Amino acid sequence: MRDLTLLPKAHLHVHLESTVRWKTLREIGDANGVPVPEHLAAGRTRFADFRDFADQNALARTCLQRPEDFTRIAREFCEDEAGDGTAYAEVTFTAAAHGERLGDPSMPLEAVLAGLREGEARHGVTTGVLLDHSRRRPVERARRTVDLALRHRDDGVLGWGVAGEESYPLAPFEPLVRESAEAGLHLVHHAGEACGPDSIREAIGAGRAERLGHGIRVLDDPGLVAEVRDRGIALEVCPSSNVGLGLVRDWTSHPLPRLVEAGLRVTLNTDVPSVLGVSLSQEYARVRATFGWSDDQLADLARSGVDASFAPAQLRARMHAGIDAWASMPAG
Repeated sequence: MRDLTLLPKAHLHVHLESTVRWKTLREIGDANGVPVPEHLAAGRTRFADFRDFADQNALARTCLQRPEDFTRIAREFCEDEAGDGTAYAEVTFTAAAHGERLGDPSMPLEAVLAGLREGEARHGVTTGVLLDHSRRRPVERARRTVDLALRHRDDGVLGWGVAGEESYPLAPFEPLVRESAEAGLHLVHHAGEACGPDSIREAIGAGRAERLGHGIRVLDDPGLVAEVRDRGIALEVCPSSNVGLGLVRDWTSHPLPRLVEAGLRVTLNTDVPSVLGVSLSQEYARVRATFGWSDDQLADLARSGVDASFAPAQLRARMHAGIDAWASMPAG
């Protein structure tokens, strides 16, 4: 078996606030007067359900207050991704919510972009940013998200999408979606994770989604499978997250193999790596161990991630060459 940290990977679904090292969170929390529970500071995460997970995420967000906090976590994100063999990452960040919370609309995103530039220069990884907006929050905040994306699209912001509880409709955001598409922003929405095919139909219809965050419930509707496949809409699949949040019973029950067998474009991602204690290479290793996939199959999965990314064509070509080289290495 080949070393999966040497496989060039694209990481397309990962939330920046859920990548923070626990040691870093403790130090930032101490500096800002926000207590971090001992079990979290020690990296021992546990949660009873999605609401409990959301509460722990809210704690991490509360710790982030100063520009240097945001810059640090972005810089460390690059270091961790590069060390894991990620060549390209599209990291999701809830910029407008942080700006609203801190009374400075631009600071959090500008500080994150500064940290990503530093991290890229030091560690050789390439990144882009996708902004997200909770479906539960007002359209007015989504407007601020789009404004931030447009203002900083030359600085590395690629686009935006809706996230959060899928029972809340996407339809109210359709005018902003239309404006965004006309302005050339990419659109990637969470759908088909907790809710079924209707959330996916809304995401690829009113939401004009180019990729689906999760999307695993597409299998509930054969007609929708055919539509998503024929339109070439990629799925950002995050098995450890699905299992950890109780959306799939266990790894052996995960539909990832069936998604691939259905001819869908499947990419592998972590979603919330620090919360789960899993890196992207470890996610690939779990696929190998659970489903018995060969290194050739894992290389195909990596190629799918590259092809579904918004990376520049030259970078995609280099990554494909790197994946081919990895697949040709002697197996250890």
